[in-house]
Amino acid sequence: MRKTVAGKGGTMSETISGGHLVAKALKAEGVDVIYTLCGGHIIDIYDGCVDEGIEVIDVRHEQVAAHAADGYARVTGKPGCAVVTAGPGTTDAVTGVANAFRAESPMLLIGGQGALGQHKMGSLQDLPHVDMMSPITKFAATVPSTERVADMVSMAFRECFHGAPGPSFLEIPRDVLDAKIPLERARIPKPGHYRASTRQQGDPEAIEKLADMLVHADKPCILLGSQVWTCRATDAAIDFVRALNVPAYMNGSGRGTLPPGDPHHFQLSRRYAFTEADLIVIVGTPFDFRMGYGRRLSPTATVVQIDLDYRTVGKNRDIDLGIVGDCGLILAATAQAAGGRLNGSATRRKEWLEELRAVETQAYHKRLPRQLSDAEPIDPYRLVHEINEFLTEDTIYIGDGGDIVTFSGQVVQPKSPGHWMDPGPLGTLGVGVAFAMAAKQARRDKEVLCLFGDGAFSLTGWDFETMVRFDLPFIGVVGNNSSMNQIRYGQAAKYGEDRARVGNTLGDVRYGEFAKLLGGHGEEVRDPVQIRPALERARESGKPSLINVWVDPDVYAPGTMNQTMYK
Repeated sequence: MRKTVAGKGGTMSETISGGHLVAKALKAEGVDVIYTLCGGHIIDIYDGCVDEGIEVIDVRHEQVAAHAADGYARVTGKPGCAVVTAGPGTTDAVTGVANAFRAESPMLLIGGQGALGQHKMGSLQDLPHVDMMSPITKFAATVPSTERVADMVSMAFRECFHGAPGPSFLEIPRDVLDAKIPLERARIPKPGHYRASTRQQGDPEAIEKLADMLVHADKPCILLGSQVWTCRATDAAIDFVRALNVPAYMNGSGRGTLPPGDPHHFQLSRRYAFTEADLIVIVGTPFDFRMGYGRRLSPTATVVQIDLDYRTVGKNRDIDLGIVGDCGLILAATAQAAGGRLNGSATRRKEWLEELRAVETQAYHKRLPRQLSDAEPIDPYRLVHEINEFLTEDTIYIGDGGDIVTFSGQVVQPKSPGHWMDPGPLGTLGVGVAFAMAAKQARRDKEVLCLFGDGAFSLTGWDFETMVRFDLPFIGVVGNNSSMNQIRYGQAAKYGEDRARVGNTLGDVRYGEFAKLLGGHGEEVRDPVQIRPALERARESGKPSLINVWVDPDVYAPGTMNQTMYK
């Protein structure tokens, strides 16, 4: 809180507390909501947020607070913020911070800490938070004095956007947070005056080289990864693929860059393209397990990698050209450099797109009978098909699960940029409720639909009540097979069917009833023809909802059956 007290010589001096300095620094950064679970170490921050008009959304588990801050950053492009208490409050948030770190999501976690005056004395909930957080953040520090509070909050946010984005962590000791100092002793950064532009175009010579490669390639393709959305480079990516007539594949948050049905939008022929292409451009995607560490690309193809992070380029696989910088600027500059130069390769490029479209069409029709299956228990392909048909241009789709979300990755196609959310490369289960919370809070004009595995929902599902409490309607769908099916398949393959259900079998929980218990809308669906009507009723309810769809436990996604960890 702020108050006026007598200073030297009888003059009046306005004072401010550490918690109010935190709130002022958050306001300067453009933060309009914090996600939190209360604790005695941090409540002065709440008082400051009330004064600054920052909404306080209190959740039931700190992991949810951290996931929600991550989700808020993804949806808005602004940094998210979570505030948790010391000790177990901070350790509970570790998973959410780690997920944001692997997903390159800019968020700040503020953790409480015992008073500096009790340092190393065994104060309540005292732990070495900074040591724990350093490996999974871009910046982690202790605020040493009340005078430095706002300055270090702005410093932490700056670090979030250095290179590829990511999370930062600050711990603020209780006495630092509660102390009051004269306002003139505190540096409060002025909005818009403590950050530089982070958009870098990349090496001009490398861009010219890439343009030449594209002009002379007969069978190029491009993979548009999460950084296309991070950089808000949708328009540049669309202009690039159309100007150069390049087939585009999308993954992560890059999904939705091109709408379904666009002549340059491809999905099911990616493996074929990566095998047959003579030039492959990888944008904003590391050569990690999702890319087979680079081995899924043809060894004879020319490979170009564009990324915000120098450390990612050429990691795990040799490349022919690497460009570091903002992918939107790089793609725009490359398209301009190559403009009007396709000439003789234009016809061959057209034949290449037709070849890929034929592969795409064949794969779609091969799977279509299962997407339309009337089998009971319900085929997961039928469930994700119904969800895909149900989506609108204003529906943000969230996937939170293992096997069921693997099915959805093949079928569900968001219809707009920035309308796909998944955990990212850490593979964290339990992000769904938190992502839905953040997405709906940040974009109340959008519909939010989340597909959960029943195991994933169980991890953080009690915060469904938070969605009800804050009036954040969303459509939740649980693909319920009463199993952690992705692991179950691997165990069966490795140890035999007699040990397939050790440690991965769940109870037959009626999540539709759970939703109603907490004040939301809920339904149970066992007949596939009832999926669409149930989705419509959930939409019309205007409440947080859960449609519990009982899917066949003995059907596995191809991605599950091809897991390299079990081979």
